[in-house]
Amino acid sequence: MSSRLYVGNLPYQVSNEELQDRFAEFGTVKSCKVITDFETGRSKGFGFVEMETAEEAKSCIDGLDGQDFGGRGLRVSIARERENRGPRRN
Repeated sequence: MSSRLYVGNLPYQVSNEELQDRFAEFGTVKSCKVITDFETGRSKGFGFVEMETAEEAKSCIDGLDGQDFGGRGLRVSIARERENRGPRRN
């Protein structure tokens, strides 16, 4: 099991630090990133968290999936590898 998690349905104003603090309750957070729009800099409402171990990642899923965070129910699952969608169009 991977230790990299997808976190969806985030409040748009959440910061990387707030997200990290929430997940640190379940173990050591190796990295944390709220994904933002390239042009506007506004959050896209999802992000990725990497935990130290797969066991900590499972604990996060069990403890946080569906839980309220800033008025929204989090969606926490194992992150899937990004598929190659070919060259970008301009």
